[in-house]
This record gives sequence, C-alpha cells and structure tokens, in this order.
Amino acid sequence: MADPSFDVVSKVDRQEVDNALNQAAKELSTRFDFRGTGAKVSWAGDEAMTIEAQTGERCRAAIDVVKSKLVKRGISLKSFEVDEPAVSGKVYRSTGRILQGISQDKAKEIAKAVRDEKLKGVQAQIQGDQLRVSGKKRDDLQAVIALLKSHDFGVALQFTNYR
Repeated sequence: MADPSFDVVSKVDRQEVDNALNQAAKELSTRFDFRGTGAKVSWAGDEAMTIEAQTGERCRAAIDVVKSKLVKRGISLKSFEVDEPAVSGKVYRSTGRILQGISQDKAKEIAKAVRDEKLKGVQAQIQGDQLRVSGKKRDDLQAVIALLKSHDFGVALQFTNYR
C-alpha cells in the first residue's frame, strides 16, 4: 500500500464567486448611497471582473462591497486581487482577478517550510500548481497541515485528497 498523502491546493469555487458577484451587484443597485453613481460589477472573462462607478470613492466602496460578499461566501481575500480604480472616459474602472493555483515560487516556499520541520519520512513534491505531501505516518501529515495553517504564505491553502 502507498504511503499516506494529501494535496495542498489553492482553488476557488467559481459558483461561489458568481453568487457573491450577483449579491454584490444586487446590493449596488438597491443601496441608497449607490443610487445615481453608476456603480456596477460584472464578469470580464473567466477569472476576472470589472467594477466601475462615476467617482473613485464610489468605486472603492463598490470594491469593499464585493470583498464583503466574497468573505460571506467563504472565499479568502488572499484569492482575490483588485487594481486601484483608474479613470476610463467618464467612469472609474477597476479590475479584479480570482487567483487559482499555487505559483512555483510559493510552492517552493511551502515545500521548504515542510522540509525545515524535519519530520522523518515526510516529503513534498511540486506537481504543477499544487503540492503533494506524503509521509510514513498520518500523525506527521497532521503536523504538516497544522504547520501550514499556522504560516501565512500569501495564498489561500486548502488540503485535499487526504488518504
């Protein structure tokens, strides 16, 4: 039988993001302080969204609404990156992106943290945009999960395929 293992991934449920975006759009259309500001939020491709309003201040407030809806839907703000509002014609526009996967340098940083823990028989392998951690004992893997949860690597981490 193979050694116990788990995967460290950084994935966001697209449906939850879509729900959060729809809730934000509804709030922007009904809230009193957004009336007449042209504030709206919409998808701009698969992983990007556009947030716009007539003033920079209202655009930043709309970004805060989107962030609050993402948090309420259980999506970490580490998975969401947004630009500062910029003037585009008569409106202020900002682009937000949903970050999927673990970049190579972050994966190396996570693997190094696992190695530095010096748990016997535990190794981390980078597999594309995720990390596979395997070891001889399940207790060691639990210790690695606790270690990774306690560190802030700048990306939202999930632990899947624990066997």
